[in-house]
Amino acid sequence: MKLRTTLAYWPVVFFLAFAALPFLPGKDAAIHAQDFLPLFIYAMLALGLNVILGYAGLLHLGIAAFFGIGAYVTGILTVTQFPFQRSFLIAAVASTLAAAAIGVIAAAPTLRLRGDYLALVTLAFGLIAVYVIRNLEHIANGNKGLGPIAPAMLPGLSDPNLKTWRLYPSWGTEWSAYPYFYFLCLIALALTYLLLGRIERSRLGLAWVALREDELAASCMGLSPAKLQLRAIALGAGIAGLAGALYGVSQTNTSDPINYDFNKSMLTICCIILGGLGNRPGVLLGVFLLIGFDQVLTPILDQWVQKADVQQQFPERLRGREYLKISAWRLGIFGSVLILMMRFRPAGLLPERRHQHELQPVGEKP
Repeated sequence: MKLRTTLAYWPVVFFLAFAALPFLPGKDAAIHAQDFLPLFIYAMLALGLNVILGYAGLLHLGIAAFFGIGAYVTGILTVTQFPFQRSFLIAAVASTLAAAAIGVIAAAPTLRLRGDYLALVTLAFGLIAVYVIRNLEHIANGNKGLGPIAPAMLPGLSDPNLKTWRLYPSWGTEWSAYPYFYFLCLIALALTYLLLGRIERSRLGLAWVALREDELAASCMGLSPAKLQLRAIALGAGIAGLAGALYGVSQTNTSDPINYDFNKSMLTICCIILGGLGNRPGVLLGVFLLIGFDQVLTPILDQWVQKADVQQQFPERLRGREYLKISAWRLGIFGSVLILMMRFRPAGLLPERRHQHELQPVGEKP
């Protein structure tokens, strides 16, 4: 119990440590700090899905579609091939609202569905979204994506103006480069985390929990399941759209639509399951472990294996094989971890208290 109480406050350490990382001396600190940038974006995506899946109990398998919608709306509003060329602030707001609106429009006809049927419909929505984006050659540029995405930060503010308030001479003047964009993503994640914390303790958050636990009982209490579900989907999709806007700027393009397919949605669900369904600190922990291993630790291990000449220990006919890299085994490692989690920690590493009590073995103290 003491360990759980201690781990519950780990997000404070998480945010403080990453906020201090760019100020550490040396070039290695800057390089490693940039490697952590995807963690912030995927953490926002996972928090958005946690609203739908963890709070409201709706199994949504198409969250990556809203992620892609946010990236492409930002691309359309900022790239030079279109006449809009808006600032990032306007593009981010538009991406959030567009993803939320599309989420509500797509979910409204399916409110009567539950369980596996709802999951299948949301899966189909994610597949259709990728197919539509890929075939909009004149708008989305097909498989090539839109780019370069390099908007001004605010209306009327150009990048050279940053030199008037930068803290270190070695920092550049482009807001979309390190470390300005690093701090922007970290602040956006912190604000999202705090906002969802307030919503959890509000009447809306309690209503979502009631809906998740027993929809019939929630209806008898005067709650409207349809309105609650639409609000959860709108908020979750909007957060995913904002994460997509940040992702587009970080990549300087929208990238191939295949990056927003079912695999991305499942990876996000795995982060939530690993950390703890319905628990914000658990979601951050799941992203830190899963995405951190995939995009930060795995490349470092591959470089170490290459520098240490580990392959020289194998017979010559096996050297250079793809399966001698750590990255070749990452999906197997993901699957093994999830199997072990379902066996020994079905509620996640930091489960929500209700889930922890529900999955507690009979006679065992929580």
